[in-house]
Amino acid sequence: MKKKIKVLNTLHGKLKLPAFFPDATYGQVKSIEIKDLKKSKTQGLVVNALHLFQRKSVPIIKKFKGIHKYIGFQKPIISDSGGFQVMSLIHKNPELGKITEKGATFMNDDKKIELTPEKCIEIQLDIGSDIVMCLDDCTKPELTIGKQSKSVKRTIRWAKRCKIHFDKITKNKKKKPLLFAIIQGGESRKLRKKCAEELLKLNFDGYSFGGWPVKNGKLLRGILKYTSDLIPNKYPKYAMGIGKPQDVIECTKLGYNLFDCVIPTREARHKRLYIFHKNPKKNIKGSFSFVKINLKSKNSIKKISDFCDCELCSKYNRKELFEMFRENPEKAKKLSTIHNLRFYSMLMERL
Repeated sequence: MKKKIKVLNTLHGKLKLPAFFPDATYGQVKSIEIKDLKKSKTQGLVVNALHLFQRKSVPIIKKFKGIHKYIGFQKPIISDSGGFQVMSLIHKNPELGKITEKGATFMNDDKKIELTPEKCIEIQLDIGSDIVMCLDDCTKPELTIGKQSKSVKRTIRWAKRCKIHFDKITKNKKKKPLLFAIIQGGESRKLRKKCAEELLKLNFDGYSFGGWPVKNGKLLRGILKYTSDLIPNKYPKYAMGIGKPQDVIECTKLGYNLFDCVIPTREARHKRLYIFHKNPKKNIKGSFSFVKINLKSKNSIKKISDFCDCELCSKYNRKELFEMFRENPEKAKKLSTIHNLRFYSMLMERL
């Protein structure tokens, strides 16, 4: 069996795997500036093509010759296609749009936004992503087999259209972004196998586990492993939406090497930090905990972490951070966000 790849070459540098990409929907991570990402040693970002299109930001980004110059970040950027919004908006609330063979229609303030596979590719190429994602019909695992089957068939057809349009637009380019396909199928192994086999025939640059990866609060380990095993190790394997550290660790064991999620930045804004309390070089899984900063803790004056090199851990203790959230919340959110992102980058280094 071919060994898993350790480095992914992109238009904006080499990406060491495994890698975690924090959410920067509109090109910015909440509570921090782009320069702060350097302090956290974050390798890349994920933006949302649909939301940038809805905000009419794409023409502005094009004038800057791409999103990297637009936001001042010269590292790899993944653009989410909008497939997740097919699930979170349309599947969940049919009044917010509809799905047809042509594509997905979103209702935005009484205005229709048509997102076809072709349009999806054009938006992502216009903003200059390093990793372009195919438009897919994303689902939650509890949908019926009948609906999952329709999703798989549509995802395959849309992926073919994405590949054709991508190749057409980039045929004269010497350097191209990477194009990833997304494997759907819910918890059905039969559907996952069918989807993977058809997408592998199209020879994409990478493959992703699509759909909601958690059910009843638990990681869908079985179907994640099965799907990973369907993808040859020569390809990068992207576990979309996986964000809890313990889930990232588990999914690296299952073969995945690319992750994204809002968890580290969202939790930081709510006084919740991931903290190494033991040397992570010795035992990754048993080296950290999830802590809410408060004054009721007996350890309120102790250092936040002895094993983190971020500004927050170097200068402040837990009591001081708690008081900072009360007296200067913007600074507290900023430092906490940098800390959580540094935790994730250190976790990736260990993995």
